[in-house]
Amino acid sequence: MALPKAVLFIGAVYLIFSVLYTSSYILGFKGSNKASVTVANLQKHYLGKQLVSWSRSTDDLDNYTPEDEVLSKVFSEAFGPSKVIPYYYKAEHSFDHEEITIATLVTRNRFHVLSRLASHYKGPISVALHITDDDTKKQMLDDLSELFQSNEDMRRYVDLHLVVDKFDRQFNMWRNVAKFFARTDFLMMLDVDFYLCTDFRESLKKQPELMDLLRSGQGAIVVPAFEYVDESDGELAEDFPKNKKELLAEVGTERLDMFHRGWQRGHGSTDYPKWYASKKPYKVTKYNYSYEPYVIFKKEGTPWCDERFIGYGANKAACLFEIFLAGIDYWVLPDDFLIHQTHHYLEDTRAKERTYNKKLYDYYREETCLRYARIMIASEEWDTYKSTNLKKECGRIRGFNDVVDRVLEEQANSL
Repeated sequence: MALPKAVLFIGAVYLIFSVLYTSSYILGFKGSNKASVTVANLQKHYLGKQLVSWSRSTDDLDNYTPEDEVLSKVFSEAFGPSKVIPYYYKAEHSFDHEEITIATLVTRNRFHVLSRLASHYKGPISVALHITDDDTKKQMLDDLSELFQSNEDMRRYVDLHLVVDKFDRQFNMWRNVAKFFARTDFLMMLDVDFYLCTDFRESLKKQPELMDLLRSGQGAIVVPAFEYVDESDGELAEDFPKNKKELLAEVGTERLDMFHRGWQRGHGSTDYPKWYASKKPYKVTKYNYSYEPYVIFKKEGTPWCDERFIGYGANKAACLFEIFLAGIDYWVLPDDFLIHQTHHYLEDTRAKERTYNKKLYDYYREETCLRYARIMIASEEWDTYKSTNLKKECGRIRGFNDVVDRVLEEQANSL
C-alpha cells in the first residue's frame, strides 16, 4: 500500500533535520553548551555591550571605547595578547559594599578547593582563571560548567573571570584581574589553598579602630597563616582547629607552626610569639621587603601587583611591598588565623623561577622606591606621616637618600 505524499514529505523533513542536528552535534556547534570555544565565542557568553562609556554632564552623547582596548591598557605590563572576559560566571547574590571579597586565582586541579571555599565562606569571591588558548579549552570549560552546576554556593557567591592566552603562571596579572572586578569596597588577597578557620569578618566588626583604618585606606589587616609540620596532617580541613585556644594547643605539641617556617622572612614580621599572647590588634613594626602575609585592604586607591613577575618567587611580596611604601601600615588580628591545606607541587620548577624573580625583585625595589619618592615629593607628602614607611624601608638602599636629596634640591630651586 502506497503511503500518502504528506507522510512521505514529513518523513523526508524529519530525516534532513536529524542529519543536520547530528552533524552540528559532532562538529561542535552546540552554542548553548559552549562546545565551540574560540575566544570570540567565549566572549559572547559575557553579556553586555562590551563597550566602556565616557560621559560628562555637559555632553549630550556618551563616548565609547571598546572593552578590549581598555583592558589591554589596564593589564599592559603582562605578556600579551590576552583576552580577559569578566564575569564569565557572575554571582547571583548581592553584597553590602563593605563586605570583604576574597580575591584569588585558581587552576583546574584546585577546582574542588574553590568549591569548598565558596561553601565555607558564603561571601563574595572574585576569582581569575587562566585558560590556555589551545585545544584544551573545551575540557576546561566543561569542567568549569560542572563545578558551577554541582554547587549552589558557587553560583551564589563567585564571580569568575577568564584570562585566555598562551602565557602561563602570570600570577600577579591574575591577581589584578580578581581585584579589578571585585564588587565590594574591601578585599582579601588569598591563595585558594588556605582554609578560613575563623570568621575574620565578625572579628573586624568588633574592631571599630581597624575598620576606620580600612575605610581611610591607611591600614591593611593581617590574618596570620599556619601550616602543619607533617604535610599529611594538613589534608583534612574538617580536623583543623576552629579557635585560637585549639590552635595554640597544636602549636604547643609542634604539630602546627607559622606558614613557611623555613623562610622566616616571608611571614616572620607578623611576630608569631607576640600573636600567641596578644588579645588585641597590634601594628607590624618589624617589616622586611620579603614579607608576604595574607591581608585585607581597601580596593580603591591601593597599588596593583607588578605584572612583570612571572612564576613563583617574590610575586606576592612585590604586591605587599608597594602597599607598604604607599603609606599603608599592617595591623594583625589577634584571634583569627588561616591554615594551609596540603598541596603537593614540583619544587624544582619553583626553585628556578625564584632565582630569576629574586634578581627582578632587587631592581624592582629600587625602581619602586624612587617612583614613590618622586610622587610624594611632587604631591607635597614627603614631610607627612604617609612617607614614613618609604623613608624607613628605602633608606636602606644604597644611594637612595642621595638621589632624594638631589630631587628635593631641584624642586626647591624651581620654586
